[in-house]
Amino acid sequence: MGADDMRIEHHGRSDTGRRDNNEDAFVALPEHGLYAVADGMGGYEGGEVASKLALASLQTYFELLGQGGLGLDESEDVALERMGLAVRIADREVTRRAVGTLSKMGTTLACVAVQGSRAILAHVGDSRVYRLRDGEVERLTRDHSLVAEMEAAGLTSASQRGMPFSNIITQALGQGPDAKPDLRVEELMPGDRLLLCTDGVTDALDDEAIGWALTSNADPADAVVDASYMAGSADNITALVLTVPYRS
Repeated sequence: MGADDMRIEHHGRSDTGRRDNNEDAFVALPEHGLYAVADGMGGYEGGEVASKLALASLQTYFELLGQGGLGLDESEDVALERMGLAVRIADREVTRRAVGTLSKMGTTLACVAVQGSRAILAHVGDSRVYRLRDGEVERLTRDHSLVAEMEAAGLTSASQRGMPFSNIITQALGQGPDAKPDLRVEELMPGDRLLLCTDGVTDALDDEAIGWALTSNADPADAVVDASYMAGSADNITALVLTVPYRS
């Protein structure tokens, strides 16, 4: 099956929010089954440059792969290796350009690559992927952050907010050492909705609020962004929503 056989519907929106500039970015290439969001950092114009560089690198990689895509329908192991390579190339590209006034730039990344009835998820940092299935919201990624590591070690709770280290991430593209993306394969079911988002969403909305926004019958990306802003998000806000259609 080709990359676009599932006819995934998508809606995306990136909003500056209460910030002066937007360091978030997203890309949607349905013809290659590629969907990704990135949240840049680094001061000056660094964040904007880093997020766009990472997504441009991914786009170039998938265009080079052509219609065969990652080859997920042929070999899961090969497809995972190719996805990991795509992220590592993006990491190297951001690192290569991080000189002078851009020396501190970096970016998070959350990516979904759809092929046939399955998808590969890849992420670095604290941008996330959620799934809404049968009315239940499930987070499919675990943040590369100090809080997430402490939670995994039983030292703190994810519900604790406002801690001085709450926004410290432990991995990002361009921040060295080489990024090690988390990768997983997920089966897609008719009616599934996947949300790729930056922390401008997740700092403001809990799972219940995300689920409510994702049930929007209009533009679910608009619903997520608007709900995040109304809930007081102080960051840039980016949401990319993929919907798996019901079979006719």
